[in-house]
Amino acid sequence: MNDAPATPVGRTLSPGELVTVMSHFHRAEIARMAGWRDRLDRTSNWAITVVAAMLSVSLSTASAHHGVLLFAMLLVLLLLWIEARRYRFFDVYRARVRQFERHYFAQIFSPQPDFASDWLLVVGESLRTPKFLVSQRVALARRLRRNYLYMMLILLLAWILKLSTPSLIDQAAPAGFAGTLREAVGAAALGPIPGAAIVAVVAFLYAGLLAAAFLTTGDDGELSIGDVHV
Repeated sequence: MNDAPATPVGRTLSPGELVTVMSHFHRAEIARMAGWRDRLDRTSNWAITVVAAMLSVSLSTASAHHGVLLFAMLLVLLLLWIEARRYRFFDVYRARVRQFERHYFAQIFSPQPDFASDWLLVVGESLRTPKFLVSQRVALARRLRRNYLYMMLILLLAWILKLSTPSLIDQAAPAGFAGTLREAVGAAALGPIPGAAIVAVVAFLYAGLLAAAFLTTGDDGELSIGDVHV
C-alpha cells in the first residue's frame, strides 16, 4: 500500500495563465448563474399569469365558483416550491460569482491588506463537493418575501371580495357587501365541507406563510453583505 502524500497533478500556473483561467472561469460561472436566474424569473412569470387568469375568471362573472381562487392559491404554492428549489441551485453559482467579485476584482480596484486570502480554497472545495448553501425552508422564505407573498395576498383579498359581495356569487342578489359575517362564511362552503372549516384552513395557511416569511432565520453569508441581492 502506498501511503505517500498526494501531490498536485499538473504544473504550477504562471501569473498570466492564472489570470486567463480566472477570467474564463468567472465568465462560465456568470453564465450558469444567469441561466438559473432566468429559470427563477420564468417561474415567477408563470405564477403571475396564474394569478391574473384566475382573478379574471372568478371576478368577471357570478357563475364562477370561489373555489377557483382556492385552486389558484394551491397552484401558486406549487410554483413557490419549484422556485425555491431552483433558487438553491442559483444561490450556489451566485456565491461563487460573489467570491470573485469581493475577493478578486474588488482587491484589484480597491486593495485591502490580508483580505480573505483563503477564498480560492473555498471556491475549490465548492467545485470538488458542490453543496447547497441554503435549506429549502430558507429558500422558500426568501422567495416568499420577494414575490410570492404579494401574489398570495392578492388572491386572499380577491377571495374575501368574492365571498363578501353577493353580486359576485348570485346574479339575482343586489349589489353591495354581505349583510353579516355569517353569510360570507356560509358562502365559503365547498360541497359537503362547511364554510367555517374552509375559512379556518385558509387562515391557518396564511398564518403559516407569514411565519415562514418573517420568522425564518438563515439570512447570512452573502445576503448579509450589501443591500443588492435576490
